[in-house]
Amino acid sequence: MGKPHVVVIPYPAQGHVIPLMELSQNLAKQGIKISFVNTVFNHKRVLDAFGEKVDENGLLHLLSVPDGLEDGEDRNQLGKLTESLCQVMPTQLNELIHKVNGSDDDKISCVLADISMGLALDVAAELGIPTVGFWPTAVLQLAVLLRVPKLIDDGLIDENGTPLMKHKMIQLSPMTPSIHPMNLVWLNIDDSPSTPKFMFDFQLRKYKVVETTDWVLCNSSLELELQGFNLVPKALPIGPFLATNRLGNLSGNFWPEDPTCLQWLDQQSPGSVIYVAFGSFTVFDQIQFQELALGLEITERPFLWVVREDITKGKHHNYPKGFNERVGNQCRIVSWAPQAAVLGHSSIACFISHCGWNSTMEGVSNGVPFLCWPYFADQFLNESYISDIWKLGLKLQKDEGGIIRKEEIKSKVEQLVGDENFKTRAIELKQMVTKSVGDGGSSDKVFKNFVQWLKL
Repeated sequence: MGKPHVVVIPYPAQGHVIPLMELSQNLAKQGIKISFVNTVFNHKRVLDAFGEKVDENGLLHLLSVPDGLEDGEDRNQLGKLTESLCQVMPTQLNELIHKVNGSDDDKISCVLADISMGLALDVAAELGIPTVGFWPTAVLQLAVLLRVPKLIDDGLIDENGTPLMKHKMIQLSPMTPSIHPMNLVWLNIDDSPSTPKFMFDFQLRKYKVVETTDWVLCNSSLELELQGFNLVPKALPIGPFLATNRLGNLSGNFWPEDPTCLQWLDQQSPGSVIYVAFGSFTVFDQIQFQELALGLEITERPFLWVVREDITKGKHHNYPKGFNERVGNQCRIVSWAPQAAVLGHSSIACFISHCGWNSTMEGVSNGVPFLCWPYFADQFLNESYISDIWKLGLKLQKDEGGIIRKEEIKSKVEQLVGDENFKTRAIELKQMVTKSVGDGGSSDKVFKNFVQWLKL
Protein backbone atom coordinates (compact mmCIF):
# COMPACT_ATOMS: atom_id res chain seq x y z
CA MET A 1 0.00 0.00 0.00
CA GLY A 2 1.32 3.46 -0.95
CA LYS A 3 1.51 6.67 1.06
CA PRO A 4 -1.65 8.72 1.73
CA HIS A 5 -1.86 11.17 -1.19
CA VAL A 6 -3.91 14.33 -0.79
CA VAL A 7 -4.81 16.72 -3.60
CA VAL A 8 -5.10 20.25 -2.14
CA ILE A 9 -7.06 22.94 -4.01
CA PRO A 10 -7.26 26.56 -2.78
CA TYR A 11 -9.56 29.25 -4.09
CA PRO A 12 -7.22 31.35 -6.29
CA ALA A 13 -6.64 34.33 -4.00
CA GLN A 14 -3.64 35.08 -1.78
CA GLY A 15 -5.56 34.82 1.49
CA HIS A 16 -6.71 31.31 0.52
CA VAL A 17 -3.46 29.95 -0.95
CA ILE A 18 -1.25 30.82 2.06
CA PRO A 19 -3.18 28.93 4.79
CA LEU A 20 -3.67 25.88 2.59
CA MET A 21 0.06 25.92 1.84
CA GLU A 22 0.74 26.06 5.59
CA LEU A 23 -1.60 23.11 6.17
CA SER A 24 -0.02 21.19 3.27
CA GLN A 25 3.45 21.66 4.71
CA ASN A 26 2.27 20.48 8.13
CA LEU A 27 0.78 17.37 6.48
CA ALA A 28 3.97 16.73 4.48
CA LYS A 29 5.88 16.77 7.78
CA GLN A 30 3.67 13.86 8.84
CA GLY A 31 4.73 11.81 5.79
CA ILE A 32 1.66 12.58 3.70
CA LYS A 33 2.12 13.20 -0.01
CA ILE A 34 0.59 16.46 -1.28
CA SER A 35 -0.32 17.55 -4.81
CA PHE A 36 -1.00 21.30 -4.45
CA VAL A 37 -3.14 22.61 -7.33
CA ASN A 38 -3.03 26.34 -8.09
CA THR A 39 -4.42 28.01 -11.19
CA VAL A 40 -1.80 28.34 -13.94
CA PHE A 41 -1.66 32.10 -13.30
CA ASN A 42 -1.05 31.75 -9.53
CA HIS A 43 1.26 28.74 -9.96
CA LYS A 44 3.61 30.94 -12.01
CA ARG A 45 3.46 33.72 -9.41
CA VAL A 46 4.33 31.35 -6.56
CA LEU A 47 7.28 29.89 -8.50
CA ASP A 48 8.47 33.36 -9.58
CA ALA A 49 8.34 34.52 -5.96
CA PHE A 50 10.22 31.56 -4.46
CA GLY A 51 11.91 29.56 -7.19
CA GLU A 52 11.75 25.81 -7.61
CA LYS A 53 12.71 24.83 -4.06
CA VAL A 54 9.55 23.46 -2.49
CA ASP A 55 10.35 21.26 0.51
CA GLU A 56 13.00 19.09 2.05
CA ASN A 57 11.31 15.70 2.01
CA GLY A 58 10.01 15.64 -1.56
CA LEU A 59 6.39 15.08 -0.55
CA LEU A 60 4.94 18.42 -1.67
CA HIS A 61 4.39 18.84 -5.43
CA LEU A 62 3.02 21.93 -7.17
CA LEU A 63 0.54 21.38 -10.02
CA SER A 64 -1.73 23.72 -11.95
CA VAL A 65 -4.97 23.92 -13.94
CA PRO A 66 -6.28 26.81 -16.11
CA ASP A 67 -8.75 29.28 -14.58
CA GLY A 68 -10.51 29.90 -17.90
CA LEU A 69 -9.52 33.57 -18.20
CA GLU A 70 -7.34 34.96 -20.97
CA ASP A 71 -3.88 36.45 -20.46
CA GLY A 72 -4.19 40.04 -19.29
CA GLU A 73 -7.72 39.68 -17.86
CA ASP A 74 -8.12 41.16 -14.38
CA ARG A 75 -8.09 38.35 -11.82
CA ASN A 76 -8.89 40.83 -9.04
CA GLN A 77 -12.42 40.90 -10.47
CA LEU A 78 -13.40 38.00 -8.26
CA GLY A 79 -16.94 37.67 -9.58
CA LYS A 80 -15.68 37.17 -13.13
CA LEU A 81 -12.86 34.86 -11.96
CA THR A 82 -15.26 32.70 -9.93
CA GLU A 83 -17.74 32.45 -12.81
CA SER A 84 -14.95 31.29 -15.12
CA LEU A 85 -13.74 28.72 -12.56
CA CYS A 86 -17.24 27.27 -12.28
CA GLN A 87 -17.25 26.69 -16.04
CA VAL A 88 -13.79 25.14 -16.50
CA MET A 89 -12.68 23.68 -13.16
CA PRO A 90 -14.79 20.47 -13.01
CA THR A 91 -13.47 19.14 -16.34
CA GLN A 92 -9.90 20.31 -15.69
CA LEU A 93 -9.82 18.74 -12.27
CA ASN A 94 -11.31 15.47 -13.44
CA GLU A 95 -8.56 15.21 -16.07
CA LEU A 96 -5.86 16.14 -13.55
CA ILE A 97 -6.99 13.47 -11.04
CA HIS A 98 -6.96 10.79 -13.74
CA LYS A 99 -3.55 11.95 -14.94
CA VAL A 100 -2.05 11.89 -11.42
CA ASN A 101 -3.53 8.48 -10.68
CA GLY A 102 -2.22 7.17 -13.98
CA SER A 103 1.35 8.28 -13.34
CA ASP A 104 1.78 7.91 -9.58
CA ASP A 105 2.12 4.72 -7.54
CA ASP A 106 0.55 6.57 -4.60
CA LYS A 107 -3.05 6.91 -5.78
CA ILE A 108 -5.05 9.94 -4.62
CA SER A 109 -6.67 9.04 -1.31
CA CYS A 110 -8.37 12.35 -0.52
CA VAL A 111 -9.23 15.74 -2.04
CA LEU A 112 -8.86 18.62 0.42
CA ALA A 113 -10.34 21.79 -1.06
CA ASP A 114 -11.24 25.28 -0.01
CA ILE A 115 -14.99 25.32 0.72
CA SER A 116 -15.15 28.18 -1.79
CA MET A 117 -14.01 25.55 -4.32
CA GLY A 118 -16.89 23.22 -3.50
CA LEU A 119 -17.08 22.31 -7.19
CA ALA A 120 -13.73 20.51 -6.73
CA LEU A 121 -15.21 18.49 -3.88
CA ASP A 122 -18.16 17.59 -6.13
CA VAL A 123 -15.75 16.19 -8.73
CA ALA A 124 -13.95 14.13 -6.07
CA ALA A 125 -17.23 12.77 -4.69
CA GLU A 126 -18.33 11.70 -8.18
CA LEU A 127 -15.05 9.79 -8.51
CA GLY A 128 -15.57 8.11 -5.14
CA ILE A 129 -12.64 9.94 -3.48
CA PRO A 130 -13.07 11.03 0.19
CA THR A 131 -13.39 14.81 0.59
CA VAL A 132 -12.30 17.38 3.18
CA GLY A 133 -13.48 20.98 3.20
CA PHE A 134 -11.18 23.73 4.44
CA TRP A 135 -12.39 27.14 5.63
CA PRO A 136 -9.53 29.69 5.62
CA THR A 137 -11.29 32.56 7.42
CA ALA A 138 -13.33 33.09 10.61
CA VAL A 139 -15.70 30.21 11.30
CA LEU A 140 -18.30 32.88 12.13
CA GLN A 141 -18.18 33.96 8.47
CA LEU A 142 -19.12 30.40 7.52
CA ALA A 143 -21.90 30.45 10.12
CA VAL A 144 -23.33 33.61 8.49
CA LEU A 145 -23.36 31.96 5.04
CA LEU A 146 -25.03 28.83 6.40
CA ARG A 147 -27.76 30.99 7.94
CA VAL A 148 -28.72 32.78 4.74
CA PRO A 149 -32.09 30.92 4.52
CA LYS A 150 -32.92 32.15 8.04
CA LEU A 151 -31.82 35.71 7.18
CA ILE A 152 -34.30 35.53 4.27
CA ASP A 153 -37.07 34.09 6.51
CA ASP A 154 -36.45 36.81 9.10
CA GLY A 155 -36.89 39.50 6.43
CA LEU A 156 -33.33 40.82 6.78
CA ILE A 157 -32.38 40.07 3.14
CA ASP A 158 -34.34 39.10 0.02
CA GLU A 159 -33.84 36.05 -2.23
CA ASN A 160 -31.09 37.91 -4.11
CA GLY A 161 -29.13 38.69 -0.94
CA THR A 162 -30.09 42.38 -0.94
CA PRO A 163 -30.52 43.83 2.59
CA LEU A 164 -34.11 44.83 3.31
CA MET A 165 -33.31 46.64 6.56
CA LYS A 166 -30.14 48.52 5.74
CA HIS A 167 -29.38 49.67 9.29
CA LYS A 168 -30.45 46.67 11.37
CA MET A 169 -27.30 44.94 12.61
CA ILE A 170 -27.08 41.16 12.25
CA GLN A 171 -25.83 39.20 15.27
CA LEU A 172 -25.93 35.41 15.34
CA SER A 173 -25.32 35.01 19.07
CA PRO A 174 -24.70 37.33 22.04
CA MET A 175 -20.92 36.86 22.15
CA THR A 176 -20.23 37.21 18.41
CA PRO A 177 -19.59 40.39 16.40
CA SER A 178 -22.49 42.35 14.96
CA ILE A 179 -22.48 42.68 11.18
CA HIS A 180 -23.80 45.68 9.28
CA PRO A 181 -26.06 44.33 6.51
CA MET A 182 -24.19 46.37 3.87
CA ASN A 183 -20.99 44.53 4.92
CA LEU A 184 -22.34 41.07 4.07
CA VAL A 185 -19.56 39.36 2.15
CA TRP A 186 -21.25 38.99 -1.27
CA LEU A 187 -21.99 42.73 -1.39
CA ASN A 188 -18.28 43.62 -1.04
CA ILE A 189 -16.37 41.49 -3.54
CA ASP A 190 -15.75 43.84 -6.48
CA ASP A 191 -17.40 46.77 -8.23
CA SER A 192 -19.04 44.86 -11.10
CA PRO A 193 -22.86 45.30 -10.92
CA SER A 194 -23.50 41.60 -11.65
CA THR A 195 -21.13 40.33 -8.96
CA PRO A 196 -23.34 40.55 -5.79
CA LYS A 197 -26.09 38.31 -7.22
CA PHE A 198 -23.65 35.79 -8.73
CA MET A 199 -21.54 35.62 -5.56
CA PHE A 200 -24.65 35.35 -3.37
CA ASP A 201 -25.80 32.29 -5.34
CA PHE A 202 -22.25 30.94 -5.24
CA GLN A 203 -22.11 31.32 -1.44
CA LEU A 204 -25.36 29.37 -1.03
CA ARG A 205 -23.67 26.23 -2.36
CA LYS A 206 -21.49 26.12 0.75
CA TYR A 207 -24.36 24.64 2.72
CA LYS A 208 -24.23 21.47 0.63
CA VAL A 209 -20.41 21.31 0.83
CA VAL A 210 -20.44 21.47 4.63
CA GLU A 211 -23.12 18.78 4.84
CA THR A 212 -21.53 16.27 2.45
CA THR A 213 -17.78 16.48 3.08
CA ASP A 214 -16.05 14.11 5.55
CA TRP A 215 -14.35 16.87 7.52
CA VAL A 216 -14.62 20.67 7.78
CA LEU A 217 -11.32 22.14 9.02
CA CYS A 218 -10.86 25.82 9.97
CA ASN A 219 -7.81 28.05 10.37
CA SER A 220 -9.08 29.29 13.73
CA SER A 221 -9.18 28.20 17.36
CA LEU A 222 -11.78 27.57 20.07
CA GLU A 223 -10.07 30.21 22.19
CA LEU A 224 -10.79 32.87 19.56
CA GLU A 225 -14.20 31.76 18.29
CA LEU A 226 -15.94 29.46 20.74
CA GLN A 227 -19.41 30.80 19.88
CA GLY A 228 -18.66 30.55 16.15
CA PHE A 229 -17.74 26.88 16.45
CA ASN A 230 -20.91 26.28 18.49
CA LEU A 231 -22.89 27.67 15.54
CA VAL A 232 -21.22 25.28 13.05
CA PRO A 233 -20.85 22.00 14.99
CA LYS A 234 -19.25 20.13 12.08
CA ALA A 235 -16.43 22.70 11.77
CA LEU A 236 -13.23 21.80 13.64
CA PRO A 237 -10.38 24.18 14.57
CA ILE A 238 -6.79 23.38 13.52
CA GLY A 239 -5.31 26.89 13.71
CA PRO A 240 -4.09 29.48 13.78
CA PHE A 241 -1.34 28.20 11.49
CA LEU A 242 2.08 29.49 12.43
CA ALA A 243 4.58 30.39 9.72
CA THR A 244 7.36 29.03 11.95
CA ASN A 245 6.16 25.55 10.96
CA ARG A 246 7.07 26.04 7.29
CA LEU A 247 9.26 23.64 5.40
CA GLY A 248 11.94 25.49 3.48
CA ASN A 249 10.89 28.92 2.28
CA LEU A 250 7.71 28.21 0.31
CA SER A 251 4.86 30.28 1.74
CA GLY A 252 2.52 30.49 -1.24
CA ASN A 253 3.11 34.24 -1.55
CA PHE A 254 2.37 35.83 -4.93
CA TRP A 255 5.14 38.44 -4.59
CA PRO A 256 8.84 38.10 -3.72
CA GLU A 257 9.45 39.15 -0.12
CA ASP A 258 12.02 41.83 0.68
CA PRO A 259 13.92 40.44 3.70
CA THR A 260 16.16 43.54 4.00
CA CYS A 261 13.40 45.23 6.02
CA LEU A 262 14.23 42.84 8.88
CA GLN A 263 17.73 44.32 9.13
CA TRP A 264 16.13 47.78 9.24
CA LEU A 265 13.85 46.60 12.07
CA ASP A 266 16.92 45.35 13.96
CA GLN A 267 18.11 48.98 14.16
CA GLN A 268 14.86 50.28 15.71
CA SER A 269 13.97 50.49 19.39
CA PRO A 270 11.81 47.75 20.92
CA GLY A 271 8.08 48.41 20.53
CA SER A 272 8.56 51.54 18.40
CA VAL A 273 7.65 50.66 14.79
CA ILE A 274 4.26 50.94 13.08
CA TYR A 275 3.86 48.10 10.56
CA VAL A 276 1.52 49.03 7.70
CA ALA A 277 0.29 46.37 5.23
CA PHE A 278 -2.99 45.90 3.37
CA GLY A 279 -2.77 42.45 1.84
CA SER A 280 -3.09 41.58 -1.83
CA PHE A 281 -6.35 43.28 -2.89
CA THR A 282 -6.66 46.72 -1.25
CA VAL A 283 -6.51 49.60 -3.74
CA PHE A 284 -6.41 53.29 -2.73
CA ASP A 285 -7.23 56.36 -4.74
CA GLN A 286 -4.50 59.00 -4.79
CA ILE A 287 -6.17 61.21 -2.15
CA GLN A 288 -6.35 58.37 0.38
CA PHE A 289 -2.83 57.19 -0.45
CA GLN A 290 -1.42 60.66 0.20
CA GLU A 291 -3.44 61.07 3.40
CA LEU A 292 -2.07 57.76 4.67
CA ALA A 293 1.50 58.81 3.87
CA LEU A 294 1.06 62.13 5.70
CA GLY A 295 -0.64 60.40 8.65
CA LEU A 296 2.33 58.05 9.05
CA GLU A 297 4.75 60.96 8.75
CA ILE A 298 3.12 63.06 11.47
CA THR A 299 3.12 60.21 13.98
CA GLU A 300 6.88 60.93 14.16
CA ARG A 301 7.37 57.22 14.77
CA PRO A 302 9.40 54.80 12.64
CA PHE A 303 7.20 52.87 10.21
CA LEU A 304 7.55 49.92 7.84
CA TRP A 305 5.09 50.30 4.97
CA VAL A 306 4.27 47.64 2.37
CA VAL A 307 3.39 49.40 -0.90
CA ARG A 308 2.45 46.89 -3.62
CA GLU A 309 3.04 48.03 -7.19
CA ASP A 310 -0.75 47.89 -7.79
CA ILE A 311 -1.90 49.44 -4.50
CA THR A 312 -3.07 52.72 -6.07
CA LYS A 313 -5.36 53.54 -8.97
CA GLY A 314 -3.14 54.69 -11.81
CA LYS A 315 0.32 53.72 -12.87
CA HIS A 316 2.37 55.60 -10.27
CA HIS A 317 2.29 56.10 -6.51
CA ASN A 318 2.12 59.84 -6.00
CA TYR A 319 3.69 60.40 -2.60
CA PRO A 320 3.09 63.87 -1.09
CA LYS A 321 5.58 66.48 -2.28
CA GLY A 322 8.84 66.19 -0.35
CA PHE A 323 7.57 63.16 1.60
CA ASN A 324 10.51 60.85 0.86
CA GLU A 325 13.05 63.50 1.79
CA ARG A 326 11.24 64.41 5.02
CA VAL A 327 10.72 60.87 6.35
CA GLY A 328 14.25 59.73 5.41
CA ASN A 329 15.44 57.16 7.94
CA GLN A 330 12.12 57.30 9.80
CA CYS A 331 10.65 54.73 7.44
CA ARG A 332 11.24 51.73 5.25
CA ILE A 333 8.97 51.13 2.23
CA VAL A 334 8.95 47.70 0.55
CA SER A 335 6.79 46.11 -2.13
CA TRP A 336 6.15 42.93 -0.08
CA ALA A 337 7.39 41.88 3.36
CA PRO A 338 8.05 38.57 5.15
CA GLN A 339 5.04 39.42 7.29
CA ALA A 340 5.20 36.64 9.88
CA ALA A 341 8.84 37.49 10.63
CA VAL A 342 8.02 41.21 10.77
CA LEU A 343 5.12 40.75 13.19
CA GLY A 344 7.31 38.56 15.40
CA HIS A 345 10.02 41.24 15.59
CA SER A 346 10.53 42.94 18.95
CA SER A 347 10.57 46.44 17.41
CA ILE A 348 6.92 46.29 16.24
CA ALA A 349 4.49 48.47 18.24
CA CYS A 350 1.28 47.99 16.23
CA PHE A 351 -0.15 46.81 12.92
CA ILE A 352 -2.22 49.02 10.60
CA SER A 353 -4.04 46.26 8.71
CA HIS A 354 -6.79 45.51 6.20
CA CYS A 355 -7.87 42.78 8.65
CA GLY A 356 -7.65 39.87 6.24
CA TRP A 357 -7.94 36.67 8.29
CA ASN A 358 -4.33 35.56 7.64
CA SER A 359 -3.00 38.93 8.76
CA THR A 360 -5.36 38.88 11.73
CA MET A 361 -4.13 35.42 12.78
CA GLU A 362 -0.47 36.41 12.30
CA GLY A 363 -0.96 39.55 14.38
CA VAL A 364 -2.81 37.66 17.13
CA SER A 365 -0.18 34.87 17.16
CA ASN A 366 2.55 37.46 17.67
CA GLY A 367 0.81 39.57 20.32
CA VAL A 368 0.50 42.73 18.20
CA PRO A 369 -2.30 45.34 18.65
CA PHE A 370 -4.19 46.51 15.54
CA LEU A 371 -5.47 49.62 13.82
CA CYS A 372 -8.24 48.32 11.56
CA TRP A 373 -8.66 49.47 7.95
CA PRO A 374 -10.87 46.85 6.20
CA TYR A 375 -11.30 46.98 2.44
CA PHE A 376 -13.72 44.25 1.32
CA ALA A 377 -15.27 40.78 1.80
CA ASP A 378 -14.88 39.29 5.31
CA GLN A 379 -12.53 42.01 6.55
CA PHE A 380 -15.34 44.02 8.20
CA LEU A 381 -16.30 41.01 10.32
CA ASN A 382 -12.65 40.51 11.33
CA GLU A 383 -12.43 44.19 12.27
CA SER A 384 -15.38 43.67 14.64
CA TYR A 385 -13.66 40.69 16.23
CA ILE A 386 -10.43 42.68 16.74
CA SER A 387 -12.01 45.84 18.17
CA ASP A 388 -15.34 44.75 19.72
CA ILE A 389 -14.85 41.16 20.91
CA TRP A 390 -11.13 40.58 21.51
CA LYS A 391 -10.47 44.26 22.48
CA LEU A 392 -7.20 44.06 20.58
CA GLY A 393 -7.34 47.24 18.55
CA LEU A 394 -9.18 50.30 17.28
CA LYS A 395 -11.25 51.17 14.21
CA LEU A 396 -10.27 54.06 11.97
CA GLN A 397 -13.09 56.46 11.16
CA LYS A 398 -13.71 57.95 7.70
CA ASP A 399 -14.79 61.55 7.18
CA GLU A 400 -17.95 62.57 5.29
CA GLY A 401 -16.12 62.07 2.00
CA GLY A 402 -15.12 58.51 2.87
CA ILE A 403 -11.46 59.37 3.53
CA ILE A 404 -9.45 58.39 6.62
CA ARG A 405 -7.59 61.63 7.34
CA LYS A 406 -4.01 62.03 8.55
CA GLU A 407 -5.16 63.49 11.89
CA GLU A 408 -7.31 60.39 12.51
CA ILE A 409 -4.34 58.11 11.79
CA LYS A 410 -2.05 60.04 14.14
CA SER A 411 -4.67 60.22 16.89
CA LYS A 412 -5.52 56.50 16.79
CA VAL A 413 -1.85 55.43 16.68
CA GLU A 414 -1.22 57.53 19.83
CA GLN A 415 -4.33 56.11 21.52
CA LEU A 416 -3.41 52.51 20.66
CA VAL A 417 0.29 52.66 21.53
CA GLY A 418 -0.33 54.84 24.60
CA ASP A 419 -2.75 52.39 26.22
CA GLU A 420 -0.97 49.43 27.82
CA ASN A 421 -4.26 47.52 28.00
CA PHE A 422 -4.10 46.79 24.27
CA LYS A 423 -0.61 45.28 24.54
CA THR A 424 -1.57 43.29 27.64
CA ARG A 425 -4.65 41.91 25.88
CA ALA A 426 -2.57 41.10 22.77
CA ILE A 427 -0.09 39.08 24.85
CA GLU A 428 -2.94 37.21 26.59
CA LEU A 429 -4.44 36.20 23.24
CA LYS A 430 -1.03 35.21 21.89
CA GLN A 431 -0.52 32.86 24.84
CA MET A 432 -4.00 31.36 24.35
CA VAL A 433 -3.60 30.60 20.65
CA THR A 434 -0.02 29.38 21.08
CA LYS A 435 -1.33 26.87 23.60
CA SER A 436 -4.12 25.75 21.22
CA VAL A 437 -1.65 24.72 18.50
CA GLY A 438 0.95 23.43 20.98
CA ASP A 439 1.26 19.78 21.94
CA GLY A 440 -2.06 18.60 23.37
CA GLY A 441 -3.87 21.89 22.64
CA SER A 442 -7.42 21.94 21.22
CA SER A 443 -6.33 22.63 17.62
CA ASP A 444 -3.38 20.24 17.86
CA LYS A 445 -5.68 17.37 18.89
CA VAL A 446 -7.96 17.92 15.88
CA PHE A 447 -4.97 18.05 13.54
CA LYS A 448 -3.53 14.79 14.92
CA ASN A 449 -6.92 13.06 14.62
CA PHE A 450 -7.14 14.25 11.02
CA VAL A 451 -3.66 12.94 10.18
CA GLN A 452 -4.60 9.60 11.72
CA TRP A 453 -7.75 9.48 9.56
CA LEU A 454 -5.69 10.19 6.42
CA LYS A 455 -3.34 7.32 7.27
CA LEU A 456 -6.09 4.72 7.86
